[in-house]
Amino acid sequence: MNMEYTNDFYIQENLKHWNDRVKYHEKSEFYDIERFKKGKTSLQSIELEGLGNEVDGKSILHLQCHFGQDTLSWARMGAEVTGADFSSKAIDLACKLNDDLGLDAKFVCCNIYDLKEHLEGQFDIVFTSYGTIGWLPDLEAWADIVGHFLKPGGTFYMAEFHPTYYMVDFDSLKLTYPYFNRGVFSEPVENTYADLNAKLDGTEYFWQHPMSDIIGSLIGQELDLQEFKEFDFAPYNCFPNMVEVGERQYQIKDFEGKLPLVFSLKMKKKGKGTS
Repeated sequence: MNMEYTNDFYIQENLKHWNDRVKYHEKSEFYDIERFKKGKTSLQSIELEGLGNEVDGKSILHLQCHFGQDTLSWARMGAEVTGADFSSKAIDLACKLNDDLGLDAKFVCCNIYDLKEHLEGQFDIVFTSYGTIGWLPDLEAWADIVGHFLKPGGTFYMAEFHPTYYMVDFDSLKLTYPYFNRGVFSEPVENTYADLNAKLDGTEYFWQHPMSDIIGSLIGQELDLQEFKEFDFAPYNCFPNMVEVGERQYQIKDFEGKLPLVFSLKMKKKGKGTS
């Protein structure tokens, strides 16, 4: 259902739900914090193969980091990492995990669009992954944040659910949402992908962004496309009616092998970087 409110309204409503999710996510099997503390990486094969051999000794900005498992996984691999997220409860948990593990990651709590007011400097790598840009109404402003914090010659890398994935209503298994951006959509919040027994309520708001808008907004920030990949699986079983087709590989029931479910982008900022 299309809604007509200000972007600030949408973001504040979504923030309430993300703060509420943290207590469930912390205890969930999905995030498996106990195994993570013992050394299990939270990173998936897609981003490890696409970026993993480039992070040692590099500075990374992780946008929309939730409670920082991926941020800390990159830190374990030798990167100097800063994670940013708008949920104060998520950032509090991220800081606690960082201290428990004896790592030196840094975390910033703010709306991604306000990050310039809360963080200084530039980074060798800007990273974001899985379930991020669908919560953002303005990709041009998002891309401006990426470009602002990326050093000349630096790498932007993202692994994200494909726009075609979000066309499907996972309960009815019908193509419901448009591929192209038609404004904001809303759905009731009853639980969370990491804990279907969680008790949440309210409404969350999200946006569809076609690949042309995603890549185009980044090219507008003088980023050159180095690599673009599409995958017919998702590495998470986080929606209804998913079927396992391989290790950490899931597809939508009745759509097996028919839709791209994840894409990855690697882009380099114009200009000469420093080693």
